[in-house]
Amino acid sequence: MSTVQATATATTIGARQRGAATLVMACVGVFVAYMPVTTVSVSLPAIQQAFQATTAQLSWVSAAFVLPMAALILTAGVIGDVHGRKKVFQAGLVFATAGAVVALSADSTGVLLVGQALAGTGAAALLPSTLALISHAVPDPNKRGRIVGVWAASLMAALAVGPLVAGVILDHASWRWIFLPAVPVAVVTLAVSVPLLTDSRAPGARRLDWPGQFAAVLAITALVYGVIEGGANSFTQAQVVFALALSAVSLVALVLVERRSTSPMLTPELFRSAAFSATALIAMITFLGLIGFFFVLSLYFGMVQQLGALDTAYRMLVVTAVSLVTAVLVAPLMRRVPAHVLITAGLLLSAGALLSLTAVGVTTSFAALSWRLALLGLGMGMVITPMTNAAIASVPLRLAGMAAAGNNAFRQVGGALGPALMGVLLTTRTVSTLPGHLADAGIDPATTQRITGAVESGGLGAVSGMGLGPLEGRALGALSDAFLDGLFLCLAVSASLTLVGALVSVLLLRPRRTREH
Repeated sequence: MSTVQATATATTIGARQRGAATLVMACVGVFVAYMPVTTVSVSLPAIQQAFQATTAQLSWVSAAFVLPMAALILTAGVIGDVHGRKKVFQAGLVFATAGAVVALSADSTGVLLVGQALAGTGAAALLPSTLALISHAVPDPNKRGRIVGVWAASLMAALAVGPLVAGVILDHASWRWIFLPAVPVAVVTLAVSVPLLTDSRAPGARRLDWPGQFAAVLAITALVYGVIEGGANSFTQAQVVFALALSAVSLVALVLVERRSTSPMLTPELFRSAAFSATALIAMITFLGLIGFFFVLSLYFGMVQQLGALDTAYRMLVVTAVSLVTAVLVAPLMRRVPAHVLITAGLLLSAGALLSLTAVGVTTSFAALSWRLALLGLGMGMVITPMTNAAIASVPLRLAGMAAAGNNAFRQVGGALGPALMGVLLTTRTVSTLPGHLADAGIDPATTQRITGAVESGGLGAVSGMGLGPLEGRALGALSDAFLDGLFLCLAVSASLTLVGALVSVLLLRPRRTREH
Protein backbone atom coordinates (compact mmCIF):
# COMPACT_ATOMS: atom_id res chain seq x y z
CA MET A 1 0.00 0.00 0.00
CA SER A 2 1.38 3.41 -0.95
CA THR A 3 1.86 6.22 1.52
CA VAL A 4 -0.98 8.17 -0.11
CA GLN A 5 -3.34 5.18 0.17
CA ALA A 6 -2.35 4.57 3.76
CA THR A 7 -2.92 8.20 4.59
CA ALA A 8 -6.32 8.17 2.88
CA THR A 9 -7.30 4.97 4.69
CA ALA A 10 -6.24 6.39 8.05
CA THR A 11 -8.17 9.58 7.33
CA THR A 12 -11.30 7.59 6.45
CA ILE A 13 -11.03 5.46 9.58
CA GLY A 14 -10.46 8.55 11.69
CA ALA A 15 -13.51 10.24 10.19
CA ARG A 16 -15.63 7.17 10.91
CA GLN A 17 -14.41 7.01 14.48
CA ARG A 18 -15.15 10.69 14.99
CA GLY A 19 -18.59 10.21 13.44
CA ALA A 20 -19.29 7.27 15.75
CA ALA A 21 -18.09 9.24 18.78
CA THR A 22 -20.25 12.18 17.75
CA LEU A 23 -23.31 9.95 17.42
CA VAL A 24 -22.76 8.37 20.82
CA MET A 25 -22.28 11.71 22.55
CA ALA A 26 -25.24 13.26 20.72
CA CYS A 27 -27.49 10.39 21.83
CA VAL A 28 -26.22 10.58 25.42
CA GLY A 29 -26.67 14.36 25.36
CA VAL A 30 -30.29 14.23 24.26
CA PHE A 31 -30.92 11.39 26.75
CA VAL A 32 -29.60 13.58 29.59
CA ALA A 33 -31.68 16.49 28.29
CA TYR A 34 -35.03 14.69 28.24
CA MET A 35 -34.92 12.22 31.13
CA PRO A 36 -35.98 14.81 33.77
CA VAL A 37 -39.34 15.20 32.00
CA THR A 38 -40.66 11.83 33.17
CA THR A 39 -38.49 11.24 36.25
CA VAL A 40 -39.92 14.40 37.82
CA SER A 41 -43.47 13.58 36.69
CA VAL A 42 -43.38 10.23 38.53
CA SER A 43 -41.91 11.93 41.61
CA LEU A 44 -44.54 14.69 41.97
CA PRO A 45 -46.53 12.92 44.74
CA ALA A 46 -43.32 12.43 46.75
CA ILE A 47 -42.31 16.06 46.20
CA GLN A 48 -45.80 17.18 47.24
CA GLN A 49 -45.54 15.23 50.49
CA ALA A 50 -42.01 16.44 51.22
CA PHE A 51 -42.82 20.14 50.87
CA GLN A 52 -46.61 20.08 51.39
CA ALA A 53 -46.70 21.73 47.98
CA THR A 54 -49.85 23.10 46.39
CA THR A 55 -50.96 22.04 42.92
CA ALA A 56 -49.74 25.42 41.61
CA GLN A 57 -46.28 24.79 43.07
CA LEU A 58 -46.20 21.33 41.48
CA SER A 59 -47.14 22.95 38.17
CA TRP A 60 -44.15 25.24 38.54
CA VAL A 61 -41.87 22.27 39.26
CA SER A 62 -42.76 20.85 35.85
CA ALA A 63 -42.91 24.19 34.04
CA ALA A 64 -39.57 25.42 35.42
CA PHE A 65 -37.77 22.77 33.36
CA VAL A 66 -39.70 23.21 30.11
CA LEU A 67 -39.86 27.03 30.12
CA PRO A 68 -36.12 27.58 29.41
CA MET A 69 -36.28 24.92 26.72
CA ALA A 70 -39.12 26.74 24.98
CA ALA A 71 -37.60 30.19 25.36
CA LEU A 72 -33.93 29.51 24.65
CA ILE A 73 -33.77 26.63 22.17
CA LEU A 74 -33.77 28.82 19.04
CA THR A 75 -31.09 31.16 20.35
CA ALA A 76 -28.98 28.21 21.54
CA GLY A 77 -28.95 26.96 17.96
CA VAL A 78 -27.80 30.35 16.66
CA ILE A 79 -25.08 30.60 19.34
CA GLY A 80 -23.82 27.20 18.19
CA ASP A 81 -23.77 28.35 14.58
CA VAL A 82 -21.82 31.49 15.51
CA HIS A 83 -19.48 30.36 18.30
CA GLY A 84 -19.29 26.58 17.79
CA ARG A 85 -21.65 23.65 18.37
CA LYS A 86 -19.13 21.81 20.56
CA LYS A 87 -19.02 24.73 23.00
CA VAL A 88 -22.83 24.88 23.21
CA PHE A 89 -23.01 21.10 23.68
CA GLN A 90 -20.50 21.26 26.53
CA ALA A 91 -22.28 24.24 28.07
CA GLY A 92 -25.51 22.24 27.96
CA LEU A 93 -23.87 19.38 29.87
CA VAL A 94 -22.53 21.84 32.46
CA PHE A 95 -25.99 23.40 32.97
CA ALA A 96 -27.63 19.96 33.17
CA THR A 97 -25.10 18.88 35.82
CA ALA A 98 -25.51 22.10 37.79
CA GLY A 99 -29.29 21.79 37.68
CA ALA A 100 -29.18 18.20 38.92
CA VAL A 101 -26.80 19.10 41.78
CA VAL A 102 -28.99 22.05 42.87
CA ALA A 103 -32.17 19.94 42.73
CA LEU A 104 -30.41 17.12 44.58
CA SER A 105 -29.70 19.46 47.50
CA ALA A 106 -33.07 21.29 47.41
CA ASP A 107 -34.64 21.98 50.80
CA SER A 108 -37.58 23.98 49.43
CA THR A 109 -39.66 24.23 46.28
CA GLY A 110 -37.87 27.47 45.44
CA VAL A 111 -34.47 25.78 45.31
CA LEU A 112 -35.96 22.89 43.34
CA LEU A 113 -37.32 25.36 40.79
CA VAL A 114 -33.84 26.86 40.37
CA GLY A 115 -32.39 23.39 39.74
CA GLN A 116 -35.12 22.59 37.22
CA ALA A 117 -34.55 25.89 35.41
CA LEU A 118 -30.81 25.25 35.15
CA ALA A 119 -31.43 21.73 33.83
CA GLY A 120 -33.96 23.11 31.33
CA THR A 121 -31.38 25.63 30.13
CA GLY A 122 -28.98 22.76 29.60
CA ALA A 123 -31.61 20.87 27.63
CA ALA A 124 -32.21 23.95 25.46
CA ALA A 125 -28.51 23.92 24.56
CA LEU A 126 -28.24 20.15 24.06
CA LEU A 127 -31.16 19.65 21.68
CA PRO A 128 -30.04 21.88 18.77
CA SER A 129 -26.31 21.32 19.30
CA THR A 130 -26.55 17.52 19.15
CA LEU A 131 -28.46 17.62 15.87
CA ALA A 132 -26.07 20.19 14.40
CA LEU A 133 -23.04 18.09 15.42
CA ILE A 134 -24.54 15.06 13.69
CA SER A 135 -25.22 17.07 10.52
CA HIS A 136 -21.59 18.20 10.43
CA ALA A 137 -20.12 14.76 11.20
CA VAL A 138 -22.34 12.92 8.69
CA PRO A 139 -22.73 15.05 5.53
CA ASP A 140 -24.34 12.22 3.51
CA PRO A 141 -28.14 12.90 3.72
CA ASN A 142 -29.08 9.20 3.51
CA LYS A 143 -26.74 8.15 6.31
CA ARG A 144 -27.63 11.22 8.32
CA GLY A 145 -31.33 10.36 8.12
CA ARG A 146 -30.71 6.98 9.73
CA ILE A 147 -28.52 8.49 12.43
CA VAL A 148 -31.09 11.18 13.22
CA GLY A 149 -33.53 8.31 13.66
CA VAL A 150 -31.21 6.84 16.30
CA TRP A 151 -30.99 10.29 17.92
CA ALA A 152 -34.81 10.53 18.04
CA ALA A 153 -34.99 7.02 19.49
CA SER A 154 -32.61 8.14 22.27
CA LEU A 155 -34.94 11.02 23.04
CA MET A 156 -37.95 8.71 23.28
CA ALA A 157 -35.90 6.19 25.29
CA ALA A 158 -35.18 8.89 27.88
CA LEU A 159 -38.93 9.46 28.28
CA ALA A 160 -39.46 5.70 28.55
CA VAL A 161 -36.63 4.94 31.00
CA GLY A 162 -37.24 7.99 33.21
CA PRO A 163 -40.25 6.56 35.11
CA LEU A 164 -38.44 3.28 35.84
CA VAL A 165 -35.32 5.04 37.10
CA ALA A 166 -37.41 7.28 39.34
CA GLY A 167 -39.57 4.37 40.52
CA VAL A 168 -36.61 2.25 41.59
CA ILE A 169 -34.96 5.18 43.38
CA LEU A 170 -38.14 6.30 45.15
CA ASP A 171 -38.77 2.79 46.43
CA HIS A 172 -35.39 2.79 48.20
CA ALA A 173 -34.41 6.42 48.83
CA SER A 174 -35.54 10.04 48.99
CA TRP A 175 -37.00 11.71 45.91
CA ARG A 176 -33.91 13.95 45.71
CA TRP A 177 -31.81 11.07 44.41
CA ILE A 178 -33.78 10.93 41.14
CA PHE A 179 -31.48 13.74 39.98
CA LEU A 180 -28.25 11.86 40.73
CA PRO A 181 -27.96 9.58 37.63
CA ALA A 182 -27.65 12.55 35.27
CA VAL A 183 -24.56 13.89 37.08
CA PRO A 184 -21.95 11.17 36.36
CA VAL A 185 -23.32 10.59 32.85
CA ALA A 186 -23.04 14.29 31.98
CA VAL A 187 -19.61 14.67 33.61
CA VAL A 188 -18.15 11.65 31.78
CA THR A 189 -19.64 12.77 28.46
CA LEU A 190 -18.22 16.26 28.99
CA ALA A 191 -14.75 14.86 29.68
CA VAL A 192 -14.85 12.54 26.66
CA SER A 193 -16.09 15.32 24.36
CA VAL A 194 -12.98 17.45 24.92
CA PRO A 195 -10.58 15.27 22.88
CA LEU A 196 -13.03 13.40 20.65
CA LEU A 197 -15.64 15.91 19.54
CA THR A 198 -14.84 18.12 16.55
CA ASP A 199 -16.18 21.67 16.73
CA SER A 200 -18.08 23.20 13.84
CA ARG A 201 -19.81 26.42 12.86
CA ALA A 202 -22.37 27.27 10.21
CA PRO A 203 -20.96 28.95 7.10
CA GLY A 204 -22.35 32.47 6.79
CA ALA A 205 -23.74 32.21 10.32
CA ARG A 206 -26.52 34.50 11.44
CA ARG A 207 -26.18 37.14 14.12
CA LEU A 208 -27.78 36.77 17.52
CA ASP A 209 -31.27 38.26 17.71
CA TRP A 210 -31.24 39.61 21.27
CA PRO A 211 -34.43 41.74 21.00
CA GLY A 212 -36.35 38.75 19.64
CA GLN A 213 -34.92 36.48 22.35
CA PHE A 214 -35.89 38.91 25.11
CA ALA A 215 -39.43 39.28 23.76
CA ALA A 216 -39.83 35.49 23.44
CA VAL A 217 -38.69 34.82 27.02
CA LEU A 218 -41.00 37.53 28.35
CA ALA A 219 -44.01 36.33 26.35
CA ILE A 220 -43.71 32.66 27.31
CA THR A 221 -42.79 33.19 30.97
CA ALA A 222 -45.50 35.79 31.58
CA LEU A 223 -48.13 33.56 29.94
CA VAL A 224 -47.26 30.50 32.05
CA TYR A 225 -47.07 32.64 35.21
CA GLY A 226 -50.49 34.14 34.49
CA VAL A 227 -52.11 30.75 33.88
CA ILE A 228 -50.62 29.06 36.98
CA GLU A 229 -51.10 31.92 39.43
CA GLY A 230 -54.51 32.83 38.01
CA GLY A 231 -55.72 29.29 38.60
CA ALA A 232 -54.22 29.16 42.08
CA ASN A 233 -55.68 32.51 43.15
CA SER A 234 -57.80 34.56 40.75
CA PHE A 235 -57.54 35.71 37.15
CA THR A 236 -58.71 39.14 38.28
CA GLN A 237 -55.72 39.73 40.57
CA ALA A 238 -53.60 42.68 39.48
CA GLN A 239 -50.37 40.69 39.04
CA VAL A 240 -52.14 38.01 37.00
CA VAL A 241 -53.83 40.54 34.72
CA PHE A 242 -50.49 42.34 34.33
CA ALA A 243 -48.69 39.08 33.47
CA LEU A 244 -51.21 38.10 30.81
CA ALA A 245 -51.19 41.61 29.34
CA LEU A 246 -47.38 41.61 29.35
CA SER A 247 -47.40 38.28 27.52
CA ALA A 248 -49.72 39.66 24.84
CA VAL A 249 -47.66 42.84 24.39
CA SER A 250 -44.43 40.83 24.26
CA LEU A 251 -45.89 38.51 21.64
CA VAL A 252 -46.83 41.48 19.45
CA ALA A 253 -43.36 42.95 20.00
CA LEU A 254 -41.80 39.62 19.01
CA VAL A 255 -43.70 39.58 15.72
CA LEU A 256 -42.70 43.18 14.94
CA VAL A 257 -39.05 42.59 15.88
CA GLU A 258 -38.80 39.43 13.79
CA ARG A 259 -40.38 41.12 10.77
CA ARG A 260 -37.79 43.90 10.84
CA SER A 261 -34.73 41.89 11.88
CA THR A 262 -32.04 41.20 9.29
CA SER A 263 -31.21 37.98 11.15
CA PRO A 264 -34.46 36.83 12.78
CA MET A 265 -34.59 34.11 15.40
CA LEU A 266 -37.76 32.73 13.73
CA THR A 267 -38.54 34.42 10.44
CA PRO A 268 -42.22 35.25 9.78
CA GLU A 269 -41.65 33.85 6.29
CA LEU A 270 -42.13 30.38 7.76
CA PHE A 271 -45.73 31.13 8.65
CA ARG A 272 -46.60 31.96 5.06
CA SER A 273 -46.71 28.20 4.66
CA ALA A 274 -50.05 26.91 5.89
CA ALA A 275 -48.49 23.49 6.41
CA PHE A 276 -45.74 24.86 8.67
CA SER A 277 -48.29 26.83 10.69
CA ALA A 278 -50.33 23.65 11.01
CA THR A 279 -47.36 21.60 12.26
CA ALA A 280 -46.47 24.35 14.75
CA LEU A 281 -50.00 24.30 16.17
CA ILE A 282 -50.09 20.49 16.23
CA ALA A 283 -46.69 20.36 17.93
CA MET A 284 -47.85 22.72 20.66
CA ILE A 285 -51.16 20.86 21.17
CA THR A 286 -49.48 17.44 21.21
CA PHE A 287 -46.94 18.29 23.90
CA LEU A 288 -49.46 20.34 25.88
CA GLY A 289 -51.61 17.24 26.10
CA LEU A 290 -48.71 14.80 26.63
CA ILE A 291 -46.80 16.66 29.36
CA GLY A 292 -50.05 17.88 30.95
CA PHE A 293 -51.35 14.32 30.90
CA PHE A 294 -48.22 12.99 32.64
CA PHE A 295 -48.68 15.70 35.29
CA VAL A 296 -52.27 14.77 36.24
CA LEU A 297 -51.76 11.02 35.69
CA SER A 298 -48.89 10.91 38.18
CA LEU A 299 -51.06 12.65 40.80
CA TYR A 300 -53.92 10.22 40.06
CA PHE A 301 -51.72 7.20 40.65
CA GLY A 302 -50.17 8.66 43.81
CA MET A 303 -53.10 10.44 45.45
CA VAL A 304 -56.14 8.47 44.29
CA GLN A 305 -54.90 4.93 43.74
CA GLN A 306 -52.24 5.27 46.47
CA LEU A 307 -49.66 3.45 44.35
CA GLY A 308 -45.96 3.31 45.08
CA ALA A 309 -43.45 4.97 42.81
CA LEU A 310 -42.45 1.78 40.99
CA ASP A 311 -46.07 0.76 40.33
CA THR A 312 -46.67 4.26 38.98
CA ALA A 313 -43.57 3.95 36.79
CA TYR A 314 -44.78 0.68 35.23
CA ARG A 315 -48.06 2.29 34.23
CA MET A 316 -46.47 5.39 32.75
CA LEU A 317 -43.93 3.22 30.96
CA VAL A 318 -46.78 1.75 28.90
CA VAL A 319 -47.32 5.14 27.23
CA THR A 320 -43.67 5.99 26.62
CA ALA A 321 -42.53 2.49 25.59
CA VAL A 322 -45.34 2.02 23.07
CA SER A 323 -44.68 5.52 21.75
CA LEU A 324 -40.96 4.70 21.32
CA VAL A 325 -41.63 1.43 19.46
CA THR A 326 -44.27 3.09 17.28
CA ALA A 327 -41.96 5.96 16.34
CA VAL A 328 -39.32 3.46 15.20
CA LEU A 329 -41.85 1.49 13.13
CA VAL A 330 -43.44 4.60 11.61
CA ALA A 331 -40.12 5.96 10.25
CA PRO A 332 -39.95 3.60 7.21
CA LEU A 333 -43.70 4.04 6.60
CA MET A 334 -43.17 7.73 5.87
CA ARG A 335 -41.74 6.82 2.45
CA ARG A 336 -45.09 5.33 1.40
CA VAL A 337 -47.72 7.01 3.59
CA PRO A 338 -48.17 10.82 3.48
CA ALA A 339 -47.23 12.58 6.71
CA HIS A 340 -50.64 14.20 7.11
CA VAL A 341 -52.31 10.77 7.04
CA LEU A 342 -50.07 9.44 9.80
CA ILE A 343 -50.44 12.62 11.86
CA THR A 344 -54.24 12.71 11.55
CA ALA A 345 -54.57 9.01 12.39
CA GLY A 346 -52.26 9.38 15.38
CA LEU A 347 -54.15 12.38 16.74
CA LEU A 348 -57.50 10.60 16.38
CA LEU A 349 -56.13 7.56 18.21
CA SER A 350 -54.76 9.82 20.96
CA ALA A 351 -58.09 11.61 21.34
CA GLY A 352 -59.90 8.27 21.57
CA ALA A 353 -57.46 7.06 24.22
CA LEU A 354 -57.90 10.22 26.29
CA LEU A 355 -61.70 9.92 26.14
CA SER A 356 -61.52 6.23 27.08
CA LEU A 357 -59.60 7.19 30.24
CA THR A 358 -62.67 9.07 31.53
CA ALA A 359 -64.01 5.63 32.51
CA VAL A 360 -61.30 5.02 35.13
CA GLY A 361 -62.03 5.08 38.86
CA VAL A 362 -60.37 4.74 42.24
CA THR A 363 -59.91 0.96 41.93
CA THR A 364 -59.31 0.62 38.17
CA SER A 365 -56.90 -2.27 37.58
CA PHE A 366 -53.64 -2.15 35.67
CA ALA A 367 -55.14 -4.42 33.00
CA ALA A 368 -58.07 -2.05 32.45
CA LEU A 369 -55.70 0.92 32.25
CA SER A 370 -52.99 -0.66 30.12
CA TRP A 371 -54.82 -0.86 26.80
CA ARG A 372 -55.94 2.76 27.14
CA LEU A 373 -52.39 3.91 27.91
CA ALA A 374 -50.99 1.77 25.09
CA LEU A 375 -53.47 3.34 22.67
CA LEU A 376 -52.32 6.80 23.72
CA GLY A 377 -48.68 5.80 23.21
CA LEU A 378 -49.52 4.41 19.78
CA GLY A 379 -51.18 7.67 18.76
CA MET A 380 -48.35 9.85 20.07
CA GLY A 381 -45.73 7.70 18.38
CA MET A 382 -47.48 8.14 15.03
CA VAL A 383 -47.40 11.94 15.33
CA ILE A 384 -43.98 13.10 16.55
CA THR A 385 -41.60 12.03 13.75
CA PRO A 386 -43.94 12.75 10.76
CA MET A 387 -44.74 16.12 12.31
CA THR A 388 -41.08 17.22 12.26
CA ASN A 389 -40.62 15.94 8.71
CA ALA A 390 -43.78 17.73 7.57
CA ALA A 391 -42.51 20.99 9.08
CA ILE A 392 -39.23 20.70 7.18
CA ALA A 393 -40.90 19.67 3.92
CA SER A 394 -43.36 22.56 4.05
CA VAL A 395 -40.76 25.32 3.57
CA PRO A 396 -37.93 26.10 1.13
CA LEU A 397 -34.72 24.16 1.69
CA ARG A 398 -32.86 27.25 2.92
CA LEU A 399 -35.35 27.48 5.84
CA ALA A 400 -35.42 23.76 6.69
CA GLY A 401 -33.13 24.05 9.72
CA MET A 402 -35.05 26.97 11.17
CA ALA A 403 -38.33 25.13 10.53
CA ALA A 404 -37.13 22.08 12.51
CA ALA A 405 -35.93 24.32 15.35
CA GLY A 406 -39.18 26.29 15.31
CA ASN A 407 -41.24 23.11 15.44
CA ASN A 408 -39.18 21.98 18.42
CA ALA A 409 -39.70 25.33 20.13
CA PHE A 410 -43.47 25.12 19.72
CA ARG A 411 -43.38 21.63 21.23
CA GLN A 412 -41.65 23.02 24.29
CA VAL A 413 -44.14 25.90 24.57
CA GLY A 414 -46.90 23.29 24.67
CA GLY A 415 -44.91 21.32 27.24
CA ALA A 416 -44.63 24.43 29.44
CA LEU A 417 -48.34 25.24 29.15
CA GLY A 418 -49.45 21.63 29.74
CA PRO A 419 -48.84 21.37 33.51
CA ALA A 420 -49.96 24.99 33.96
CA LEU A 421 -53.30 24.54 32.19
CA MET A 422 -54.01 21.05 33.53
CA GLY A 423 -53.07 22.11 37.05
CA VAL A 424 -55.57 24.97 36.89
CA LEU A 425 -58.34 22.76 35.51
CA LEU A 426 -57.64 19.98 38.01
CA THR A 427 -57.60 22.25 41.06
CA THR A 428 -60.59 24.36 40.04
CA ARG A 429 -62.82 21.38 39.29
CA THR A 430 -61.71 19.41 42.35
CA VAL A 431 -62.34 22.29 44.75
CA SER A 432 -65.73 23.10 43.20
CA THR A 433 -67.08 19.53 43.50
CA LEU A 434 -65.42 18.59 46.81
CA PRO A 435 -68.15 20.02 49.13
CA GLY A 436 -70.79 17.89 47.41
CA HIS A 437 -68.73 14.72 47.72
CA LEU A 438 -67.98 15.47 51.38
CA ALA A 439 -71.71 15.95 52.06
CA ASP A 440 -72.46 12.67 50.30
CA ALA A 441 -69.90 11.00 52.57
CA GLY A 442 -71.83 12.21 55.64
CA ILE A 443 -69.36 14.86 56.79
CA ASP A 444 -70.89 17.81 58.64
CA PRO A 445 -70.94 21.31 57.07
CA ALA A 446 -68.38 22.82 59.48
CA THR A 447 -65.81 20.10 58.77
CA THR A 448 -66.63 20.28 55.06
CA GLN A 449 -65.85 23.99 55.06
CA ARG A 450 -62.59 23.39 56.95
CA ILE A 451 -61.48 20.65 54.53
CA THR A 452 -62.35 22.70 51.47
CA GLY A 453 -60.44 25.68 52.84
CA ALA A 454 -57.40 23.51 53.52
CA VAL A 455 -57.45 22.16 49.96
CA GLU A 456 -57.81 25.67 48.51
CA SER A 457 -54.87 27.03 50.50
CA GLY A 458 -52.64 23.99 50.92
CA GLY A 459 -53.29 21.90 47.82
CA LEU A 460 -54.81 18.50 47.23
CA GLY A 461 -52.49 16.77 49.68
CA ALA A 462 -53.47 18.93 52.65
CA VAL A 463 -56.34 16.68 53.82
CA SER A 464 -54.12 13.82 55.02
CA GLY A 465 -52.38 16.12 57.50
CA MET A 466 -55.48 17.68 59.07
CA GLY A 467 -55.92 15.14 61.89
CA LEU A 468 -59.55 14.34 61.10
CA GLY A 469 -59.55 11.14 63.16
CA PRO A 470 -62.35 8.72 62.25
CA LEU A 471 -63.54 11.08 59.49
CA GLU A 472 -60.24 10.93 57.61
CA GLY A 473 -61.09 7.83 55.57
CA ARG A 474 -64.37 9.28 54.35
CA ALA A 475 -62.76 12.66 53.68
CA LEU A 476 -60.00 11.10 51.59
CA GLY A 477 -62.57 9.05 49.69
CA ALA A 478 -64.54 12.22 48.92
CA LEU A 479 -61.31 13.95 47.83
CA SER A 480 -60.55 11.05 45.47
CA ASP A 481 -64.01 11.35 43.91
CA ALA A 482 -63.55 15.12 43.50
CA PHE A 483 -60.08 14.55 42.03
CA LEU A 484 -61.60 12.21 39.45
CA ASP A 485 -64.00 15.01 38.44
CA GLY A 486 -60.97 17.24 37.85
CA LEU A 487 -59.13 14.47 36.02
CA PHE A 488 -62.06 13.87 33.69
CA LEU A 489 -62.23 17.58 32.86
CA CYS A 490 -58.49 17.57 32.03
CA LEU A 491 -58.95 14.52 29.81
CA ALA A 492 -61.94 16.05 28.02
CA VAL A 493 -60.04 19.28 27.35
CA SER A 494 -56.94 17.37 26.16
CA ALA A 495 -59.06 15.21 23.86
CA SER A 496 -60.82 18.29 22.45
CA LEU A 497 -57.50 20.01 21.72
CA THR A 498 -56.20 16.84 20.09
CA LEU A 499 -59.28 16.68 17.86
CA VAL A 500 -58.67 20.32 16.89
CA GLY A 501 -55.14 19.27 15.92
CA ALA A 502 -56.53 16.44 13.79
CA LEU A 503 -58.88 18.89 12.05
CA VAL A 504 -55.98 21.26 11.38
CA SER A 505 -54.00 18.35 9.92
CA VAL A 506 -56.85 17.40 7.60
CA LEU A 507 -57.42 20.98 6.40
CA LEU A 508 -53.90 22.40 6.17
CA LEU A 509 -51.35 19.61 5.85
CA ARG A 510 -50.93 18.74 2.21
CA PRO A 511 -47.82 17.36 0.46
CA ARG A 512 -45.98 19.96 -1.62
CA ARG A 513 -45.55 19.14 -5.29
CA THR A 514 -42.69 21.53 -5.89
CA ARG A 515 -40.01 22.97 -3.71
CA GLU A 516 -37.69 25.94 -3.94
CA HIS A 517 -33.98 25.08 -4.18
